[in-house]
Amino acid sequence: MISKSEIKSITQLQQKKYRDLRTLFIAEGPKVIRELIAERVALRSLYTTEISAAYEVPATQITQQELKKISNLKTANTALAVFEKPDPQKIEDSGLIVALDAVRDPGNLGTIIRLCDWFGVAQLLCSQDTADCYNPKVIQATMGSIARVSVHYVSLEETFRNSTLPIFGAFMDGSTVYKKKLPQEGIIVMGNEANGISDKISALISERISIPQFGKTTTESLNVATATAILLSEFKRAY
Repeated sequence: MISKSEIKSITQLQQKKYRDLRTLFIAEGPKVIRELIAERVALRSLYTTEISAAYEVPATQITQQELKKISNLKTANTALAVFEKPDPQKIEDSGLIVALDAVRDPGNLGTIIRLCDWFGVAQLLCSQDTADCYNPKVIQATMGSIARVSVHYVSLEETFRNSTLPIFGAFMDGSTVYKKKLPQEGIIVMGNEANGISDKISALISERISIPQFGKTTTESLNVATATAILLSEFKRAY
């Protein structure tokens, strides 16, 4: 059984202002929830239509109708959990880092977080106007990878000025990434879905790189998450 006050408290977390105020976020679906629990993300509460013992943690068993009232999904899954946001980590100026300049689509951000996890990129830098990584749609798209990638919302300008790493920007008119000798350490900057990397960030880029087009020129550009996957694969391929 779930109370009206619990329903209100949970559905409020679909809005960023309440996630920030209460430092909580929601996750839906058994796979995502189990991944987060396994990575020791602090669980505040768990609601499930399954047998509650299936998660080996305290859970409230609810009906499918009750789950629909708190779910952010069009078709509610079998479980929803409320987690505490992890404490912010210190940014390390080392290794391979991905930086996002105003990436707004939650699905793209979630996929990029998952790609960082897949390619062993521990840190993701986001401009303040990038989508919130604790948006329920982002959490869903990460499939649990949010627990293994440290996401930082920073001033990219200030961070880049203080970094000793080479900064690579993805541009349509950059040098082809397939012909460059790529380092093991550096920052890969990906831009906004519609406008690319902003002028103020472009001025701080060390090297402009691109993914060459082999098909018909009627295709304007690649999806930012797809482009991130290709670039990460190239940076990691030689090592």
